[in-house]
Amino acid sequence: MPQSPAPVFDAADDVSVESSVIVILHAAGQALGARAAVLDAAMGGILSRACSAEPALCESGAVVDLVPPPSVSTRRVIVLSLGKAESLTALALSAAGGKLAAHLEEKDEAEATILLDRIDGAPLSAAEILARIALGLRLRRYRFDLRNRKPVAEVDTVWRLRLVGAQKAALDAALVRANAVADGVEYARTLVNLPPNHLHPDSFAAHLEPLREAGIDVEVLDAAALKELGADALLAVGAGSVRPPRLAVLRYRGEGSGDQPLAFVGKGVCFDSGGLCIKGGAQMFDMKADVAGAAAVVGLLLSLARQKSPVHAVGVLGIAENLPSGHSLKPREIIPTLSGQTVEVFDTDAEGRLILADCLYYTATRFEPSVIVDLATLTYSVMRGLGSIFAGLFSTDDTVAAEMIAAGETVGERFWRMPLDRAYDEGLKSPLADLRHHAKDMEDGDAPYAAAFLRHFTEDRPWVHLDIAGKELAGEDRPLGRQGATAFGVQMLEEWVQASAVN
Repeated sequence: MPQSPAPVFDAADDVSVESSVIVILHAAGQALGARAAVLDAAMGGILSRACSAEPALCESGAVVDLVPPPSVSTRRVIVLSLGKAESLTALALSAAGGKLAAHLEEKDEAEATILLDRIDGAPLSAAEILARIALGLRLRRYRFDLRNRKPVAEVDTVWRLRLVGAQKAALDAALVRANAVADGVEYARTLVNLPPNHLHPDSFAAHLEPLREAGIDVEVLDAAALKELGADALLAVGAGSVRPPRLAVLRYRGEGSGDQPLAFVGKGVCFDSGGLCIKGGAQMFDMKADVAGAAAVVGLLLSLARQKSPVHAVGVLGIAENLPSGHSLKPREIIPTLSGQTVEVFDTDAEGRLILADCLYYTATRFEPSVIVDLATLTYSVMRGLGSIFAGLFSTDDTVAAEMIAAGETVGERFWRMPLDRAYDEGLKSPLADLRHHAKDMEDGDAPYAAAFLRHFTEDRPWVHLDIAGKELAGEDRPLGRQGATAFGVQMLEEWVQASAVN
């Protein structure tokens, strides 16, 4: 895969004399710890003077880079501020780790020892602090690149980082989860970053091989199987492409998990031209990213399997290309769905809800899950309504909705609950079919109408619909990732699943 090699983290008991780069994790307003004090003495007090300089190291993620005197074998000592002890959250620590990764890249450093001494008043354990720093390092370090010839400065090398300051067993356990989450996020990013001539319905199954290797059962239904099943809405969306649609089923069952699974459904449109209702050029340029919902489900399942999470989870992916041709879905067609309900189609660029209609019903009836969660880059209106800060969350279950919003705040993937009300069904009435494809005015709050449409296919299962449109790509580098795919939703759902497993 065209992604950078993952950094290697090793738990260590102490700082090696061979360490060429040492990173001191420092809490604002606190004195140096025991190990850092030894280094400070060898450096003639340079380290303590740097840490006492206000306000240089008050803000979390602030970096001071020091060159030790010749008497010290270490080449470089970096102080990374974690901010005030009481503000040490999982998200703040990951962001600080991301800023450290950016600094190490800038200085072309591939090996370092990260040192944590006791922080008074820290709400997290030493193992958790180091693991969250490691997660941030990995997420920021990830890069996607298909160039055969890279500039020398950009050739990827494996980073090796020693972590000092936590009990080894606890740190190793925390790193298992951090690395598993990073694996899932990175792979989801890669799926979205892949060009549409690399990732499409014919090739999608091959890109699921890492899931098989992680112990996830993968089943792919081809067009013939979908026709026999009656998944005509999914088939209709993909009818315009020479590559017929697929439905992929991912099954993971952790040790000790129950019979009833959690279910995750992803919209996997590998490229969305809009179909016959074709998009303008500027709207179409980034439409390889319409696969982001399915990619997030893949990333979530991979992260759960890599850490052997004790949960039972299934993923269902509706995979298609929405392209114009003589076979394409046309406005005002009336198509049957897997549920038996008929739908009068209008804008063929609103294809995602048709795919999800079949996938949701398939999931509800085949697996009878305790909760169904779908993710989709579904509507422009959710972007207009919420801007760039929040994604939209619709739910039939108040408890699950609150839990997911809280999980999103923990990891920095923020959701705002949107209305899911029976009154929206009025806009979905058709004189010719069971349902209209969407409300008459597509500019009139389409996101809640889309959610209302999807609810008709959930078989009254507890259900959450995550409209992540606008969150799938970042136009510039961020603390926890580069320009490009974000894998939005993977971390929130992993956090929610883990919290549910504990409770």
